Amino acid sequence: MKDDTPGRPTAHALLADGTTVGIRPAGPADHDRIRALYDAMSPETLRLRFFTAGRGSAEAAADLTCGPPRPGHLALLAQTGGDVVGLAEYDTGGTPDADTAEVSLAVADHLHHRGIGTLLVEHLVSAARAAGITTFAADALSENHEVLRLFAGLGLRTARHFDGPEVRCVIALDQSDTYLTAVEERGRTADVLSLEPLLRPRTLAVIGAGHRPGSAGRAILHQLRSGGCTGRLFAVHPTARSLLGVPCHPSVDALPVTPDLAVLAVPADAIPAAAEECGKSGVRAVLVVTGGLDAVQGRELLDTCRSHGMRLVGPNCLGLANTDPDQRLYATFAPRPPSAGTAGVAVQSGGVGIALLDGLSRLGIGVSTFASLGDKYDVSGNDMLQWWESDGRTDLALLYLESFGSPRAFSRTARRVTRRMPVLTVDAGRTEAGRRAAASHTAAAATRTMTRAALFTQAGITATRSCGELLETAALMHSQPLPAGSRVAVVTNAGGAGVLTADACAEAGLQLPELTTDLAADLPADAGTGNPVDVTAAVTEDQLTTCVDRLLRHRAVDAVVVALVPTALAAATGDDLVRALTRSGRHPKPVVAVRLEQALPVELLPAADGTTVPSYAEPQAAARALAHAARRAAWLARPLGTVPALDGVETGRARAIADTFLDRHPDGGRLHPREVAALLGCYGILQAPWAWAETEEDAVLAAERLRGFDGRVVMKGHWPGLVHKSAEHAVHLDLRGDSQVRAAFRDLETRFAGLLDGVLIQPLADRGTELFAGVVQDEVFGPLVLFGLGGTASDVLADHAARLAPLTDHDVHDLITTPRCAPLLLGADGARPADLAGLEQLLLRLSRMAADLPQLAEADFNPVLATPESVTVLDARVRLVPRAPQDPYLRRLRRGGPR
Repeated sequence: MKDDTPGRPTAHALLADGTTVGIRPAGPADHDRIRALYDAMSPETLRLRFFTAGRGSAEAAADLTCGPPRPGHLALLAQTGGDVVGLAEYDTGGTPDADTAEVSLAVADHLHHRGIGTLLVEHLVSAARAAGITTFAADALSENHEVLRLFAGLGLRTARHFDGPEVRCVIALDQSDTYLTAVEERGRTADVLSLEPLLRPRTLAVIGAGHRPGSAGRAILHQLRSGGCTGRLFAVHPTARSLLGVPCHPSVDALPVTPDLAVLAVPADAIPAAAEECGKSGVRAVLVVTGGLDAVQGRELLDTCRSHGMRLVGPNCLGLANTDPDQRLYATFAPRPPSAGTAGVAVQSGGVGIALLDGLSRLGIGVSTFASLGDKYDVSGNDMLQWWESDGRTDLALLYLESFGSPRAFSRTARRVTRRMPVLTVDAGRTEAGRRAAASHTAAAATRTMTRAALFTQAGITATRSCGELLETAALMHSQPLPAGSRVAVVTNAGGAGVLTADACAEAGLQLPELTTDLAADLPADAGTGNPVDVTAAVTEDQLTTCVDRLLRHRAVDAVVVALVPTALAAATGDDLVRALTRSGRHPKPVVAVRLEQALPVELLPAADGTTVPSYAEPQAAARALAHAARRAAWLARPLGTVPALDGVETGRARAIADTFLDRHPDGGRLHPREVAALLGCYGILQAPWAWAETEEDAVLAAERLRGFDGRVVMKGHWPGLVHKSAEHAVHLDLRGDSQVRAAFRDLETRFAGLLDGVLIQPLADRGTELFAGVVQDEVFGPLVLFGLGGTASDVLADHAARLAPLTDHDVHDLITTPRCAPLLLGADGARPADLAGLEQLLLRLSRMAADLPQLAEADFNPVLATPESVTVLDARVRLVPRAPQDPYLRRLRRGGPR
């Protein structure tokens, strides 16, 4: 266990009632504050805490907490308004490398039942884990029901041992899914309550609404005044008594009531002072529409919001909207208010927000709540997902996010929310997508586009490539049931339209199965009954209705696409072919229309029972939307994945190897092959036999020991910083006999004089499939595991898949089956499949190594040789950097601000 007393700044987190508290390590300067905490406690509270009502124990405890630093001790304070309101400590008793610590807890009497103690213990657990502590122990009086309930409710495995009036609690600190779920639920409740003043304010004030037409503040005040607000509305202006009929007051503290929400639309240099005035007056949330804050102004704004416990949307944003008739809020300067509906929308771009609001309103889907997050200093997409999950109105979530504060926490939230409603996003910022990985090393292969795609895939988020595609997909998911699979029947009254639609479906990854149902009896004489089904221009409304209904009952059909063009024949007979799709109401399987003459990209056609059918102007749009729906259905049908337990893992030894290396190389660097082998050995990752040689004679002796049955070996040059041995021509293959080994060594020694520090000798590998496996630590997203085709082909083809660690069993299956090389592994053309179980173990162990070691900046296994009998790493490189562990699931408000 390492002495890990962090000198980190205050972390802010939400309490059970949605208010904010600061958490930070205690120091010598906190002695008087801690004494004040104990002095304010009742004798009964002191008795429960110290087993005696006397105040001597409390004084001694304060002295010990703020005394000289000691190994294995950490004290965390909870603070509001400058006062210490809670204290949690662990102490190993100074024992080096101890894995058990005694834990104690105290909370101010007047703030019980607000979640302060639980929050402090969560932060203490996270710090203890990082320090190598695995168990907490605590003594309590059996009548201290509050603390016993706290320990029992953490979500951690807790054992109780009763001894007379005392209880010994032993708490295992393993980070199980049960614990993370409990933390998540506590965080969700607090988060939703903290957003109430933002999205359901009872009173609000606009600061910065002047007399000048066209200003953002005046536009928002106008929108609120003209029916966009059910709460009590004020304006703050230094001289005006009224603006647009809204009463004005010269300052926030002069208002007759303290507003829940303040809208700040003053110039950038006035924002920090305006926010400070709001905080001192007790405002609970601020919406900052002003843009252009510099770094100092941005930090002052966020610090003010944190210190006063205010939630913040913005700065540089379009505003907020809530269409609930009982709690209406339209605090934006978008040109038109959205219609009320069921889609939640959160965006970082005001322009995208306006487009989505207009599109959803035009489609008739409407909006439940809207948040323009702007520069996203505080409130994020994660907050909005949790709001929509709980508001009872939202059944469709649309996101446009350009950055992620805590992707792993976002992923857990999204995985939960997307099982209840579709979560759709535009995959923005794909400028790296066209850049092919020009190197096999992991950092080059792992583009930000690939990382985001892994996040979206694992979380079940539907990622589209444009706002248009987002609305097209939202229209289908809002109006139609999900398909059970990807098999589509195409019906058309014009052959060309059917061909275009069939092509679009196939290109989108949908299948057009052969249809066995006899449709001819119900169609015109010259109709074609293949797939596409060409019902001809002579089809009647009744015939088309019957055809579609029969296809919907067909076992081999999961969805029906009907491509229609207007004809004179239908007009002459009074048939309305579009009505054939809507007159029977909701269908058991998805039905979509394609109308090439349609003016708008997507419409929702009203059906007889009040439901709708999506209609697209382009078959590609219909096919894309159906493909997204099919992928969502497949994701929902798959059970939740689990992270398998692994045997033979030595996490402690691996961390010691990393610490030892970084002690010698404080700036980080690549491990020597011996260190790489030792690290891989900690995780049971099988390497091909090898030997290190620094002289010609050593190389000959190593080759003698390692020659296989055919006597051939491989020699690889090595020097610090070498990445691509093949590209540098630092590899000699198929060496036979001492003379060839000597010649190869001399060649490397001559060509790389001054660089070469040794060579690796390995037996020539058997035939098999050369693969690539690697991991890279993304500063924002955490560890990303990559897998695909290896060897020299890796440079050219960049055939890689990626998933964020820790990998579940489903993630590993996806990694193996997604790359284009997958048929080589699964046994194409009658060949024996590779050792799939071995591949799964390799990827799981690589994922575990990345999760255990935040210092692991990059690991490259290339090539990995896969044969039917085994999976072996032939070449491995590992790079470490100094990096402290970060707990992505720790409850704390994101550290936003200017970037």
